[in-house]
Amino acid sequence: MGGTSRALGNLRALTILLVVSFHSVLAYLGSQPDVQPAFDAPPFSWRAVPIIDHERWFGFDIYCAFQYVFLMPLMFFLSGLFVWRSISRKGVRIFLYDRLLRIGVPFVLASALLMPLAHYPVYRVTASDPSWSAFWANWLALPLWPAGPLWFLWQLLLLDLSAAAMFRFAPGLGERLGGISGNLGSSPLRYFLGFLAVSTLAYLPPAVFFKPWEWSQFGPFSVMTGRILQFAVYFFAGLGLGANGIEQGLLESDGKLARQWRYWAGLAVAAFFAWLGVTALAMNSQPPSFLIDRVTDILFALSSASACFAFLAVFLHFASRPVAVARSLAENAYAIYLVHYFFVIWLQYFLLGVSIFALAKGITVFTGALALSWATALGLRRLPFIGRLIFSERSAGAVSTRPVAAQIAMTAGIAGSAVAQSSSDERRA
Repeated sequence: MGGTSRALGNLRALTILLVVSFHSVLAYLGSQPDVQPAFDAPPFSWRAVPIIDHERWFGFDIYCAFQYVFLMPLMFFLSGLFVWRSISRKGVRIFLYDRLLRIGVPFVLASALLMPLAHYPVYRVTASDPSWSAFWANWLALPLWPAGPLWFLWQLLLLDLSAAAMFRFAPGLGERLGGISGNLGSSPLRYFLGFLAVSTLAYLPPAVFFKPWEWSQFGPFSVMTGRILQFAVYFFAGLGLGANGIEQGLLESDGKLARQWRYWAGLAVAAFFAWLGVTALAMNSQPPSFLIDRVTDILFALSSASACFAFLAVFLHFASRPVAVARSLAENAYAIYLVHYFFVIWLQYFLLGVSIFALAKGITVFTGALALSWATALGLRRLPFIGRLIFSERSAGAVSTRPVAAQIAMTAGIAGSAVAQSSSDERRA
């Protein structure tokens, strides 16, 4: 395994940590309403923020805003990197079968079975009858089927199907995309400017009608309406860069992008805070200004692209060596993604009546949900059918859990320490 593969594996480990942490702190955002919305009241805003706690910290708002800008585009980019070579190796038919089995089946099963269990606490917060039977009746009465973060799976599957169709009916288009990516890969700035232009053009038309935080939903299929084309651009950018192999060009572990990590990190920070500032100006502008709104959209696209380049550069430069814990996280990331929402919501629910600072609650939920999700992933790996379904054949049942189990125990212990320290600080105050 080359340095780029190891760096991307470590980045994948960080990505699942960010996903779990993002959902873990949503209950404690300072911008949320004072009370929990009713479960059966349109527009069912609890789909985005399931539990609302009385403890708040505005630092979480900045943290989540930054993740909201770049995290999902980065996940689509990473998902596209190995697609073209996978189709070339397996053929269209086997590739489609594998994608339907590994993405489609977990999406259906988790949406149908796990998501109702995950959302049961959301109903209990405001319910006059907290019984399961009453919840189930209310759940079935909803005009939609909330699937939480599983929305990513069906959109990824749709993009995989599009890539397979391209390979079957227009293989020259994929090869041309790979050639363009290879030619520009030696110059990160040129590639970035071209990528920024395409991703901005894909984002601007929907952004005229939809804000980046607006959603549409049909049954269990949720869509970030204003960002769906943006996600497609990131996926196919990853496909193009991965078509000729990832150990060369833009993603070379000791290439120009890695060596220029300071500039990309600085650009990402500057673009994010510029977007925050102009967004605040746009929200306070009465009447709304078309010009300010479009500047906000352009800065949003710039912040997304620059943050993704910054994370790639930093990890290519600093994280191209194997790390045992990161490897386990990366190999179990998919299973953790599937189950973490259940643990996050229940832990947030259990902490509603606990009087500790929001920061301590967020840390507690994150560490608890991560430890429980990670342990569940390791357990699922041991189940013959589930192991083959969720994990690759190479890794299913093949990874020793002993050193990782110690890390999980240490991770879970952080939560207790955070609670104890916060309670001690509160008593002293």
